[in-house]
Amino acid sequence: MIEFVQETLLLLPFLFATYLVLEAIEAKAGGALEKFLERARSIGPLAGALAGAIPQCGVSAAAASFYAGGIITVGTLVSVFLSTSDELLPVLLSERAPISLMLKIVGLKVVFAIAVGFTINGVFAALRRFRREVSVHELCEHSHCGCRDHKGILVPALIHTAEIFVFIVIISGAIELAMHYFGEDCLQRLRLTTPFFGELAAGALGLIPNCAVSVAGAKLYLAGAMSPGALMASSFTGSGLGLLVLFRTNRNLKENLSILASVYVIGVLLGWLCGALI
Repeated sequence: MIEFVQETLLLLPFLFATYLVLEAIEAKAGGALEKFLERARSIGPLAGALAGAIPQCGVSAAAASFYAGGIITVGTLVSVFLSTSDELLPVLLSERAPISLMLKIVGLKVVFAIAVGFTINGVFAALRRFRREVSVHELCEHSHCGCRDHKGILVPALIHTAEIFVFIVIISGAIELAMHYFGEDCLQRLRLTTPFFGELAAGALGLIPNCAVSVAGAKLYLAGAMSPGALMASSFTGSGLGLLVLFRTNRNLKENLSILASVYVIGVLLGWLCGALI
């Protein structure tokens, strides 16, 4: 539970910085900004995959809010989700896993996240659904936070940060308690070493927005109770708190479910593919 509290508190700077940027963009929106965002979108999946590789789930949470505010594309968001490793790398490092293993995991995740992100953006561009309007007021309408009543960007950013933080604490806290009571023994019964079924089960586990899953996955793999493919599948789908924040900030439920399903399917397939390379 102490680790859960520490991890959640570490999110605060990311959340506040994210909403401060969103409020600043909303306040200063104009032609120059639109041109800058257009250029940034063209390399979004590359930047997203590299940022997601940082072992800190605050990046995926920030990306979800940026997507909901129209700052980044769906391809960039998915690239961040796929490259996010949450607590996997720190646990492997603490358990003195081979450096070569960690480099392979990071390298494969980043390379495939970039490829998938650019592919998704390309498809959406071909369908003329590439752009999303830059708009923070939709976040306010969705959360009913009342921050539009305040002048400036500081107070609205603080209100959004507090609102999302409380939501994360409630949901993630409930998941943490469930993991505490059921623990690794429950995960060991999921046959995570069985070809393909292991990837399917591990991919579903990775979607749970809590670092305890990635910690347990790393330990199970090192103990021989999880196959390399299952480890990679759970790592590809394990976007930290990103999906949780996405469902809270983006009002389009169908869109959110499509992104979740895409991350799961792609993560399982990539896990199965990459299992032979670990």
